[in-house]
Amino acid sequence: MSESEQNPVADLTARQAKVEHKRLAAQVEAANIAYHQNDAPTMDDAAFDALKRRLDAIEEVFPDLKTAGSVSGKVGARPSGKFAKIRHRVPMLSLDNAFTDEAVAEFAQRVHRFLGRKEDEPIAFTAEPKIDGLSLSLRYEKGELVSAATRGDGEEGENVTLNVRTIADSEIPKTLSGEDVPEIAEVRGEVYLGHADFAGINERQREKGLPEFANPRNAAAGSLRQLDASITASRPLRFFAYAWGEMPVLPAQTQSGVVEAFRRWGFRTNPLMLRCETVEALLERYRLIESRRASLGYDIDGVVYKVDDLALQARLGFVSRAPRWAIAHKFPAELATTVLEAIEIQVGRTGALSPVARLQPVTVGGVVVTNATLHNEDYIRGFDSKGERIRDGEPPDIRVGDTVTVKRAGDVIPRVAAVDLSKRPADARPYEFPMLCPACGSHATREMNPRSGKEDAVRRCTGGLICPAQAVERLKHFVSRDALDIDGLGDKQIEFFHGDPDLPVKEPADIFMLAARDAGNLKKLKDKEGFGAQSVAKLFAAIEDRRRPPLNRFVFGLGIRHIGETNARLLARHYGSFDAIRSAGIAAADEASPEHQELDSIDGVGPTVVEALTQFFGEPHNQELLDRLLDQVVPQPLEAVASASPVAGKIVVFTGALERMTRDEAKAMAERLGAKVAGSVSSKTDLLVAGPGAGSKLKDAQKHGVEVIDEAGWFDLVGA
Repeated sequence: MSESEQNPVADLTARQAKVEHKRLAAQVEAANIAYHQNDAPTMDDAAFDALKRRLDAIEEVFPDLKTAGSVSGKVGARPSGKFAKIRHRVPMLSLDNAFTDEAVAEFAQRVHRFLGRKEDEPIAFTAEPKIDGLSLSLRYEKGELVSAATRGDGEEGENVTLNVRTIADSEIPKTLSGEDVPEIAEVRGEVYLGHADFAGINERQREKGLPEFANPRNAAAGSLRQLDASITASRPLRFFAYAWGEMPVLPAQTQSGVVEAFRRWGFRTNPLMLRCETVEALLERYRLIESRRASLGYDIDGVVYKVDDLALQARLGFVSRAPRWAIAHKFPAELATTVLEAIEIQVGRTGALSPVARLQPVTVGGVVVTNATLHNEDYIRGFDSKGERIRDGEPPDIRVGDTVTVKRAGDVIPRVAAVDLSKRPADARPYEFPMLCPACGSHATREMNPRSGKEDAVRRCTGGLICPAQAVERLKHFVSRDALDIDGLGDKQIEFFHGDPDLPVKEPADIFMLAARDAGNLKKLKDKEGFGAQSVAKLFAAIEDRRRPPLNRFVFGLGIRHIGETNARLLARHYGSFDAIRSAGIAAADEASPEHQELDSIDGVGPTVVEALTQFFGEPHNQELLDRLLDQVVPQPLEAVASASPVAGKIVVFTGALERMTRDEAKAMAERLGAKVAGSVSSKTDLLVAGPGAGSKLKDAQKHGVEVIDEAGWFDLVGA
């Protein structure tokens, strides 16, 4: 899997952390699609949360990775295509998670620091149960329900208006009542099923000989997303309101006040929601809700804390797609025991050989689990990356046939956490990790880390471009949801085309030549198994629609090591065009060049990213591949976030102490206005905002003739 995942994050080398970070991000993406789009989760919430937790821990210790494919930038999955789409006027965001009392205290401290408040200055929060259901946004105009949409990918959801209209008015009112109902009100919350209703639905499924639902969340999602609205009407769906989207006039100035208005308007709100003024009060509420969990009659998986004052929420803003002013305090996960039936090796996009445990199916937290990570060959053998035995309580070694405990929380989930040696079969033999790549037969080696002087835990295929597993994975990444997002060209289709003799797809450029090649072939794609005239036409249209991809998605899709979604966006915003990024990547190979200095000065881009870019663009084969690809596609510059802003497109640096806002707040404001925030001053810097105590950056600005203003001048400039 990844390098030394069983070790504390602080013990990882930088390279180990980066490899693990990328792989975990891919796992989260796959889990999001299974959960949000297919209503068929491959892991329970605890497993998903733990994956994100490990990722967050890595980003905390290795801040350069905070901008490389962070899962905090991922919300749900794009709509499935079963329903028409509705674009959310205000994105539906996700929440960061906390798993310990200490993490909750740290959250409160971060809020205080960002706002420049002392810790003894009270900030009120709300605490409410986190419902385990399906997120829904309801739009009302002049008090009348006009549309309903699922979360989707956070930007665009599925239009389920007809189905929602079949839900009882006591759960989702079709007309809002109250004198303070605004002209436009988007009310958001969670659709769910009670335990008793869920049991009744499964009983009726059994009577009809139909598959049963795995858990209430799946049943609720499946009920709401029926093409036949009468099926939705037959199921007793419920709804808790707790948030909002577009609402130009709010009925209150606090979170708790707006939720109370929802209750007046006819919605059900959770009676366990409480306003708290200290961390101790939040934790006390958490423990009370957790103690009542089994008796509530519906599923919850934690408690959500939100800053109550809406003005403070606005100041705090967001990090990627998660608010700084809220966090979900999740409940502990569960364990399960099963039998390990096989160990299989998967070859990833970077050539890493990843061992996977195939298990006898076991239900953990309501989800059927059939596989778990085995991390790497050292973990299987029972040794850590330092060559030491794994601490007491962990597996001595892992063998096919073992009875194992699967843990759904912890460092990496799902994971084999323990082996019951008393149940080990007499003929079980130690697992021999392959020395050859199972995909291409090339040697698989463990590199020596020059910085640590130790052997890397991950074993990689040396086949490179001749390895079909790596080629296929790179193509899958190129067309993935956060890259070019080509509808109808998923993992299965990529695997088909990669091996198809008539329409082979060996590199990204081949994708855009499929239609032309098909037209010249005697054996048409529409006549092949799994395709038809309509599906082929849709596929070719979807490919054609991606010939002008957004620049950030194009850069991310290239699969450059350490260039995740956020770094791709940073580069796209800073350089404006792919030609500029490419030129900078080539020239920056000279560490003394101004291009290298400029690239290294971009706020959020560290030396690792600079090295990755120069290595990628310095490889002749990559240049040839790019030339062929750019003959087919034209990456489009990102639109300025605020094109009318006086600082849109300008490179701005902040230095010294700021009095009206914290440094983080200032950077966030500048980025909202379309500015490019850099961490150091160069000849290309447009503006330096200098507070008291400005040092070397002020001298650099004077040397380069950069305009310098103080904090008051900044607010005058941007009109704040």
